Amino acid sequence: MFHDQSYELHSGWYNQHFPTAASKSAFYKQRKPADEKILSNWLQQLFFDCLSPVLEGKASWLTIGDAYGFDAQYILSKGNKALATDLNADFLAIARQEGIVEQYAAENAEKLSFVDDGFDYVLCKESYHHFPRPYAALYEMMRVAKQGIVVIEPQDPVSKMPLLLSLINIFSSNNKLLNKIWKNRFSFEPVGNFIYKVSEREFEKFAAGLNLPMVAFKQVNPNFYFKGADAINIESKSGKVIRMKKWLLDQLVRFKLLPGQVLSTIVFKQMPDKDLQSKLEKSGYRLVLIPKNPYIK
Repeated sequence: MFHDQSYELHSGWYNQHFPTAASKSAFYKQRKPADEKILSNWLQQLFFDCLSPVLEGKASWLTIGDAYGFDAQYILSKGNKALATDLNADFLAIARQEGIVEQYAAENAEKLSFVDDGFDYVLCKESYHHFPRPYAALYEMMRVAKQGIVVIEPQDPVSKMPLLLSLINIFSSNNKLLNKIWKNRFSFEPVGNFIYKVSEREFEKFAAGLNLPMVAFKQVNPNFYFKGADAINIESKSGKVIRMKKWLLDQLVRFKLLPGQVLSTIVFKQMPDKDLQSKLEKSGYRLVLIPKNPYIK
C-alpha cells in the first residue's frame, strides 16, 4: 500500500545522507554547541520555547520522529525524562553513544509499542507533516500519553485567511485556476510525503471527539532557516535582517493580519491545573475549553 512505500522511503532517508556510523558520529562532533548567538540555534530555540510551560515538572516524555535525538536532548536538559524514537533508530544509536540521548527506540508512529498512558507527555515536533496517515499517529500518541500531547507543525493558513478562503470558494469549480492561485495547495517533499499542514479547528474536533478537556494553541514564526545558518551570528548583518523579518511577521500575526508559520498545539488528556493554565497563557498560548459530551457519562 502507498503508506508502506512512504514509510520505507522515510526509513532509509538519513542513511542515504549519512551511510556509516562514522559519518553519523562526525555529524554530532561537527555540530556547534547550543550557542544562542548562532542563527540556527536561535531559530530552533523558538520551537523549544513552546514547551516551557510543560517542562517545569519531572515528567516522562516520548519524542516522535526525533531522528537526531535533539528533541529528547532538550527535554533531558530541563530535568525531565525522555525516550527518543524514530522510524529508523540507526542515528539514535549513535546519539546515545555521543551522549545526546539516554534511551531510544525504533517506532512507527501509527502503531507504537508502548502501553496506554505510558508517558506523561508525547512530543511530535516537525514530523507530523511527514506522516502518510497522520490521524492514525495522532490517536496512537494520545493513547500512550497520560497528560497530553504536543504537536508543533506548519500551520495551514486557509482557515485563518478569510480572503484566501473566499477565493477558494469562488474558484472551487475551476481546479486549474485554483491551483494557480493557491500554488502550494498540494506540496510534496523529496522523501516521499505530502506536506500535511495543521489547523486549530482539526485539533478542536479531535479533542471533542474523544471527550478531552482542553486544547492550547500558540502561533510562532521560526521558519527562517537557510543553508549556512549554522555559521551566521544573530548580531551580523544577515542575522539582523532575519530578526527584522521575524519581528515584522510577528506584528502581522499579533494583529491577526496573517497566521503564524507554525502552530504549537497541546491537546490535554487531563484538565491542567490553574497554575499550569496561567503559565500557558503567560507564554502566549490561547486556551480552548472543550465542552463535555452530554450523552456520555
